[in-house]
Amino acid sequence: MRTFVLLEGIINSHRMETIEKKTYKKETFPVEGMTCASCASSIESMLRTVDGVQEANVNFAGKTVQVAYTPTQVQPNQLRDTLQEIGFELLIEEHTEVELEERQAAALASLKTRTIAAAVLAFPVFVLGMFFHNAFSWGNWAMLAFTTPVLLWAGRHFFVNAWGQAKYLRANMDTLVALSTGIAFAFSLFNTVYPEFFLSRGLEPHVYYEAVAVIIAFILLGKYLEEGAKSRSSQAIKKLMGLQPKTVRVLRDGIEAQIRIEEVRIGDHVLLLPGDRVPVDGEVLSGTTYVDESMLSGEPLPVQKQAGDMLFAGTINQKGSLQLIARKTGGETMLAHIIKMVQEAQGSKAPVQKLVDKIAGIFVPIVLLIALLTFGAWITLGGEAYLSQGLVSMISVLVIACPCALGLATPTAIMVGVGKGAENGILIKDAQSLEHAYKANAILLDKTGTITLGKPSVTDVVWADHVTEQERLSQLFYSIEAKSEHPIAQAIYTYYKEQGMQPVEPTYFNSVTGMGVEAAFEGRKYFAGNEKLLKQEGIGIGAQLLEAAKLLQENAKTAVYFADASQALGVFAVSDPVKPAAAEGIKRMKEAGLEVYMLTGDNAQTAAAVSRQVGITHFEAELLPDDKASFVKKLQAEGKVVAMVGDGINDAQALATADVSIAMGHGTDVAMDVAGITLMRSDLMQVAAAINLSRATVRTIRQNLFWAFIYNVICIPVAAGLLFPFTGFLLNPMLAGAAMALSSVSVVSNSLRLRGKKLY
Repeated sequence: MRTFVLLEGIINSHRMETIEKKTYKKETFPVEGMTCASCASSIESMLRTVDGVQEANVNFAGKTVQVAYTPTQVQPNQLRDTLQEIGFELLIEEHTEVELEERQAAALASLKTRTIAAAVLAFPVFVLGMFFHNAFSWGNWAMLAFTTPVLLWAGRHFFVNAWGQAKYLRANMDTLVALSTGIAFAFSLFNTVYPEFFLSRGLEPHVYYEAVAVIIAFILLGKYLEEGAKSRSSQAIKKLMGLQPKTVRVLRDGIEAQIRIEEVRIGDHVLLLPGDRVPVDGEVLSGTTYVDESMLSGEPLPVQKQAGDMLFAGTINQKGSLQLIARKTGGETMLAHIIKMVQEAQGSKAPVQKLVDKIAGIFVPIVLLIALLTFGAWITLGGEAYLSQGLVSMISVLVIACPCALGLATPTAIMVGVGKGAENGILIKDAQSLEHAYKANAILLDKTGTITLGKPSVTDVVWADHVTEQERLSQLFYSIEAKSEHPIAQAIYTYYKEQGMQPVEPTYFNSVTGMGVEAAFEGRKYFAGNEKLLKQEGIGIGAQLLEAAKLLQENAKTAVYFADASQALGVFAVSDPVKPAAAEGIKRMKEAGLEVYMLTGDNAQTAAAVSRQVGITHFEAELLPDDKASFVKKLQAEGKVVAMVGDGINDAQALATADVSIAMGHGTDVAMDVAGITLMRSDLMQVAAAINLSRATVRTIRQNLFWAFIYNVICIPVAAGLLFPFTGFLLNPMLAGAAMALSSVSVVSNSLRLRGKKLY
């Protein structure tokens, strides 16, 4: 009874969370105009100031923002207007994925055009400035002519966005680029128009047009390469979306018509030919075929389907022609739910990202301060060429100190990691689950349905020697188990049903959690369950049945007793075969350094036999659901980071308690709802793969963050002129621009390496 109370508490808690969530709406909007992590920070902070907004989380790599808001207080158009004021565009209208891809493609094409134009115009400026400096009297004017369109057209958005930020006393990467190139251009323009000012003071009127043009060209090139790399990081989503056909054949009023997928309604009769992808979730009305469901189950063998069977969107009809009735369409299909889950996981933030966001939020103001201090130091200590060298150093600091690499370090790795998981049937609910899984050092496996197939069947029937009415007692036993929903009871029910036996209705029935059931027929009480139930009721078990049960349990079979109020009448053996890949999967977990435990409500003998088969040395038997949760807490108290793998309602409590929760895809909705990671295939090899994926992703995040931080730690002092007193080296702003572009591209490229990671 206590188990039911605890489970009811979990379910009620989940319902309360659902009710609370209904008071606000959570939506994900595409955002245009983001260029760096500071942009993401600005967007989040601006949205959070709007009345009615509960939370705002930007996915910089995915160019989206997830906003939780109260519809009665604020509407999306107000959110859009808020971001427009600081130079960003929030797309609140409904856009299909095709439309969004077209917009992104158009933006990428525009960026490509501006990049090529900037590079073409910057080349003569670079040649004149670097190799023919002061060789021609008209040289400065020629460089001015080439640089002006680079600055005012190709690089215009840097200044527009910087001004939008400045109006609200904010700064981002565009601020750094606009200040550096703007100051260099203004200084050069002044010296071109009025060179006498410095000449009269005995100073050379330097110009830096080549730095302005090349910096903008390099930054645009870096952004173009970065955008291309980021689009590849979301290929998993595109592959999933590509599983749904664009058009569908339907039968309406007896007439066949081809319509767009968006027009399909629940109840429509959909026609499928061999080779067609299933467009919606539906029930087969007529026809027989084999369907490739590998995108859901991962199993390569096609599954036979006939009238009454369910088909799922994205699977492939292989052989025959079918007619099915649409049951779920659009965003309600299983494929749509998988896509949404992957998108939300890719957009979620890993715990480490919160620290990175804080750093990115103050990074640009700190860089501006460093740039001013650099200029001030050169004016004070720089000697004759203080102004020129101070200006060069300040510009280099502003250009090289880009927070992009820092902002991309975590989200790109998460996007690729989640996508890689989805391609391998590992659905990750959020980035936190992915990041936590790498810490796991103990893993708990439920037996039934996780290690075993979860499809038990009756293998042995042993009646007590004194029993003479076996047929009548079999009918009573069958009738009792027909009322129970336990998998073992269902195995017994199926065993007798296949023999054509008819059940009778008991006058009393009660389920005893974790032990079995009791029922009454014509005033006599009967029990079906484990040895613990019979002992609790004071029912004797003869030596013959005890010996039989012991032999059955030693062979990894579960013994179910049938008894009346005074003595045991028989023992039935139910066997649930171990999954073919279970032993290999557990071996992989051990090789990954995980301590593996098996938890089961079954008896100790059966548990020991199954453990031996799969190579597990630690197991806990005869556990109730709350006992499993208690065991999780016990290991946590010992300092272990615990991962729990389960598939049933009885595992929900332990899954919720564990540090990392993994649900088998064939399991109950409650288990999958609680779990942070869901495996589409009920294969323990996928458990090891999920842990390997987590470790590879976290390793990539750490590499990205290391290089992003070390880049700034090393490059900013060098750009400021730290090496000049010792080596005479002063970083050219053009090289600073190239280094800045390379840092972002290298971080994204490192994340993309995850796509080639072997998980098995």
